[in-house]
Amino acid sequence: MDRQDWRDVLLVDGYNMIGAWPELRELKDKDLDEARERLLNMLADYLAYSGRRVIVVFDAYRVPGLGAKYTQGKVSVQFTKEKETADECIERLARELGHRRRQIYVATSDMTEQNVAFAQGALRISARELGLIIVQARREVETKIREQALQPIKRNPIEGKLKLDQLLKLERLRRGEED
Repeated sequence: MDRQDWRDVLLVDGYNMIGAWPELRELKDKDLDEARERLLNMLADYLAYSGRRVIVVFDAYRVPGLGAKYTQGKVSVQFTKEKETADECIERLARELGHRRRQIYVATSDMTEQNVAFAQGALRISARELGLIIVQARREVETKIREQALQPIKRNPIEGKLKLDQLLKLERLRRGEED
């Protein structure tokens, strides 16, 4: 198995998260597609920060494309199959992806719906907890970017890499002098 296959996995109930986070819940009422896009962008940031593989499951009854899968910003998006709920899909994925070297996390706000996944060894991340982790990750990345922007650019000139006699030879060549 590829090393990347050993990464921990975060399974996210997409519409559950949209309904749990106030900014996305308000957006959902205006434009469901935009709410999904924002969720996926937030989770892409989390993926980049955490290194975990992220799979977001959406109930396909809300959009066409039963069982469709695609990747957006390294986040895997999966729509449920016909007559399958997001909870059942997450339980199936937890079973399929479960391995002794990999931890499965399930982000949901309805804990009672995921009892099967938790019984299989998956760990729960509440909607509130995941939201706080994403905000913290974003702040840490922004802080590092600001710190790097304030540091002076360190140029490593050629004279820092060469010995004195080599520098003198180069200087003579530059002037057109012969040895």
